[in-house]
Amino acid sequence: MSYRIEQDTLGLIKVDDKKFWGAQTQRSIENFPIGSEKMPLEIITAFAILKRCAAKVNHQFGLLETEKLQAIEYATDQILSGKIMDHFPLVVWQTGSGTQTNMNVNEVIAYIGNGWLKDKKSEHHLHPNDDVNKSQSSNDTFPTAMHIASVLYIDQHLFPAIEKIKITLNEKVAAYHHIIKIGRTHLQDATPLTFSQEISGWLEMLEQTQQMISESYAYLKHLAIGGTAVGTGINAHPDFATNICEEISKQTKHTFTSAPNKFHALTSHDPFVYTHGAIKALAANLMKIANDIRWLASGPRAGIGEITIPANEPGSSIMPGKVNPTQTEAITMVATQVMGNDTTIGVAASQGNFQLNVYKPVIIYNFMQSLHLLTEGILSFEKRCIKGLQPNEEKMSQYVQDSLMLVTALNPHIGYEKAATIAKTAYQQNLSLKQAAVSLGILKAEDYDRLVNPHQMVQPKEK
Repeated sequence: MSYRIEQDTLGLIKVDDKKFWGAQTQRSIENFPIGSEKMPLEIITAFAILKRCAAKVNHQFGLLETEKLQAIEYATDQILSGKIMDHFPLVVWQTGSGTQTNMNVNEVIAYIGNGWLKDKKSEHHLHPNDDVNKSQSSNDTFPTAMHIASVLYIDQHLFPAIEKIKITLNEKVAAYHHIIKIGRTHLQDATPLTFSQEISGWLEMLEQTQQMISESYAYLKHLAIGGTAVGTGINAHPDFATNICEEISKQTKHTFTSAPNKFHALTSHDPFVYTHGAIKALAANLMKIANDIRWLASGPRAGIGEITIPANEPGSSIMPGKVNPTQTEAITMVATQVMGNDTTIGVAASQGNFQLNVYKPVIIYNFMQSLHLLTEGILSFEKRCIKGLQPNEEKMSQYVQDSLMLVTALNPHIGYEKAATIAKTAYQQNLSLKQAAVSLGILKAEDYDRLVNPHQMVQPKEK
């Protein structure tokens, strides 16, 4: 392997000649051999957007030469193309401010940009700190990249995944209005409802948690950039914060604004706690939906068996013909991971000391992991489970007819205590409700048929 010598304020260090990074990135590689968790690539992309916009604004203020701007634009184009992501090797478990990732991006941009300047025979030379990092500090760039990355992923990936599963559930709601089934509360028989109504509850869970995420992630659109080291904006133009937010908004087609209080923006990550709380609510609802589905599909002969779900793969290495609800198992495991991530984010966000929170990398790693897992989990769950879900109408009808809780329809007519006597007698003597009511002399057969009609029990009576 051939090396080149790079230099920073600590001295000289060898860097693989094929790599675009510089001395500070190399020191991070050598000083933090911890784990395999790499900085999310979405953060690198967000940094490229940020550095490009910073260069434009610095150029507008007359603080950066035109050729240097062009070199930075060329370099960030390379990053945004996704072709050079192997030049961003740093792990999550590094400095808590994310300084080394900021410098990794600065160094790669400077390296590529200087190659471009050399080809242009320019007299200029990009410095990773003085030019690429001009008017910035890791303390305001890293949280800004965190916010940009999160907003873009939620909008471009998570929300479309939720929309997709909502469409499928809407189709199921429309298809099954005619199917009446028994309800269950406390895992015990309850009064009837339609299968469409049951699915509508799942759909509303996703509608509401999507709205919760949409409301909460608005706070992620306030950016720390312009606060520089401690929030005062030292070494940045007074209008830098406002102008760069406008530039980032143009680049991303999302409206980002300057955080009103930079001292808050550098030391607190409550927007992540708040937004991830809504994301955790989505995970909790997906857990509930998936558990409902695997209960309803249990069997096929010794379980509830009210629905069938796709048989995607053999379920057992020893029991021939067994098929398991594997997609529900996968999405519920995703939900538990998201819930764990929520704890990590909450604890990490509580650790701001004075002017800086130094748990930024672990916050964004867990936040992005939750977004990835939920997006990919929802898409798989929709495609390989929800879409192929079918009702077993015969089984549903059987359960309705056998249910003792149809007796609830008699409450307004004969009272709770007599209705309870009918239900208990039917259960103890293995009779139908109708047989028990007649044998007890409480109702005539024709009166029972008139009063107990499952089709009239799935909606409130009209006035």
